[in-house]
Amino acid sequence: MTAPVARAGLEEAVAILSELVAFDTESSKSNLAFVAWVEAYLRGLGIEPLLVSNASGDKAAIFATIGPARDGGVVLSSHSDVVPVEGQPWTSDPFRLRRANGRLYGRGTCDMKGFVAICLAMAAQWRNMPLQKPLHLLISYDEETTCLGPLDTIAKFGRDLPRPGAVIVGEPTMMQVVDAHKAVATYRTIVTGREAHSSKPALGVNAVEAACELVHELYRIGRDIGGQGIAAERFDPPVSTVHVGTISGGTARNILARECSFHWEFRALPGIDIDMAHKRLNAYAQDILLPRLRAHAPEANIVTQTEIEVPGLAPEPGSAAESLTLHLTQSNRTHAVAFATEGGRFQKAGLPTIVCGPGSIDQAHQPDEFISEDQMVEGLAFMGDLGRHSC
Repeated sequence: MTAPVARAGLEEAVAILSELVAFDTESSKSNLAFVAWVEAYLRGLGIEPLLVSNASGDKAAIFATIGPARDGGVVLSSHSDVVPVEGQPWTSDPFRLRRANGRLYGRGTCDMKGFVAICLAMAAQWRNMPLQKPLHLLISYDEETTCLGPLDTIAKFGRDLPRPGAVIVGEPTMMQVVDAHKAVATYRTIVTGREAHSSKPALGVNAVEAACELVHELYRIGRDIGGQGIAAERFDPPVSTVHVGTISGGTARNILARECSFHWEFRALPGIDIDMAHKRLNAYAQDILLPRLRAHAPEANIVTQTEIEVPGLAPEPGSAAESLTLHLTQSNRTHAVAFATEGGRFQKAGLPTIVCGPGSIDQAHQPDEFISEDQMVEGLAFMGDLGRHSC
């Protein structure tokens, strides 16, 4: 699809994006109204979607096939949820699309309702094309929190649903072809000690002091893991990283703290086990620190709770997804990004996966989030070429 033709379809995509932005789909809230709108839109085109609800029934993924209902083809993966707006200095209503100076402002315009709008705007054209290979749309939920939203749908591939031949995750990459990103895991470590007067510290165990020792060890572990892994030189920074974001404990200055907890994360290069830092910290806690604490307080304890584990995306040179996307973008190289996506979920299921979508990650999660009209046009052109390639 040439740029002029794609630009002619921009207004329809903008109109759809306006509808999508109006739904407040922050991850803590239901996305069912959003899904109902998309379902009605697709049914209006004669496309029958499938809704895959979560266990509590307050959220759902939506999946639709355009073209022959058979294995193969491409999944275009996106998510409906957005990050919160509270406390951000927006200059306009974040849930009302604002168009100004070639930009489209609103929560989720870049990450990633702009991509959804492009896919939906193209659906009518694809519906009328003699597709020989199917194009599948998947819009999931909870990407901004756990990346678990597409798993129930992925489990249906090759069983209740066709098994796709490739996956393109439409996160904002400025339409560059991304074949690698880090994994991310987040944890909460809780240290239990024994309270005592601070003038007689031998009578208790200070949970704050023990937590600080664990934090120090955690950063040592991070330095030790360092640049191990695959394609480290392609990342910025070129290492796996640990980070402690919050720490809280104690009741007063002159009381040894009974409890202290800290939240931390591990961002792992491809090829590094996502739980490597957790395992090493736990070994240090159980084998070295905890025996020392229990010598003074048998009830002392150290527990690390896993909150989120999002797998990374490892390079697969020459995969069906990479070859197709490089061809469509007329590119000859792939890129790596620091942020995580749902791409690793698909790859772990054996599906060749690439990340490629319109917009810049620099605008995601920001006040006055936007996507440029030029990026929307580039996305539309890409989807037009994908349709013709599938015929």
